[in-house]
Amino acid sequence: MKRRDFVTLLGGAAAAWPLAARAQPRERMRHIGVLIHLSEGHPAGQRYVAGFQQALRELGWTDGGNVRIDVRWIAGDLERLRLYAGELVALAPDVILASYTPAVLAVQRTSRTVPIVFVGVIDAVGSGLVKSLAHPGGNATGFLVFEYSIASKWFELLKEIAPRISRVAVLREAAIAAGIGLFAAIQALAPIGVELSVIDIDDPGTIERDIAAFADGPNGGLIVTPNRFTTNHPDGVAALAARHKLPAVYPFRYFVDAGGLISYGSDEGDNYRRAAAYVDRILKGAKPADPPVQAPVKYETVINLKAAKALGFEVPPTLLARADEVIE
Repeated sequence: MKRRDFVTLLGGAAAAWPLAARAQPRERMRHIGVLIHLSEGHPAGQRYVAGFQQALRELGWTDGGNVRIDVRWIAGDLERLRLYAGELVALAPDVILASYTPAVLAVQRTSRTVPIVFVGVIDAVGSGLVKSLAHPGGNATGFLVFEYSIASKWFELLKEIAPRISRVAVLREAAIAAGIGLFAAIQALAPIGVELSVIDIDDPGTIERDIAAFADGPNGGLIVTPNRFTTNHPDGVAALAARHKLPAVYPFRYFVDAGGLISYGSDEGDNYRRAAAYVDRILKGAKPADPPVQAPVKYETVINLKAAKALGFEVPPTLLARADEVIE
């Protein structure tokens, strides 16, 4: 080939390269919906979402880059839950991250096809979210927050930090399966001689009155279970317990950060980070029917010594030694 012909050929090919590059189809931006049970101003909720997004970035998904993340905050409001579940499904996301059982149920009532990865669920099979933990079989899979048996640990901690208690009230939401199941587990384990009662939060307006009435009796203590009211008002619940001089055990550390006495539960932030791996798999073509539902791998005990001192309790050294964190 003559040099002039070669240069002409080379120049033509070079001119064609930008056109070929422009002709390459851009990768479709993926879409993730997030339906979270907490309020937007909840410090723990902000940490959970930030941890989820960070884990996604480590897997190659950047919000505003190759993925769009739409977050909806329920704040324990059932009407908002129904509205936002329908709104997210209408956006046709590739997958929805939903926290707590009511949020998953709300999405499933709207669509049985949109993939769901859940966190914060207690009884996924009993609630009808999946067919089995090993083989979910539907449009949802994810991560449990704990099992009903954790209630025995709450009761043990309450007796250990306040050994004289003879009356225990359980704050629960009777309208959800967790409220019924957790109370049943506590009831089965409560020793003879301990009077057990419930304070239902179906009407949040009566909680302060009911706690005050319970506190009128001697040697009382509280077990606070997770539900749409308590998880969204940790400061208020902890303040009520302190005002009425009631030792209380809580399911998550943010209650202790808010002034509560002691908590024992799974590391929810870790579950959100782990959920990113399931979302990644679904974005890459996996079906939610296949990955198994997983149990928590991190549990933590957190004690607030300031709260203990205000209640007049001395925390046993053996309990302090077992604590993952002690707030002075």
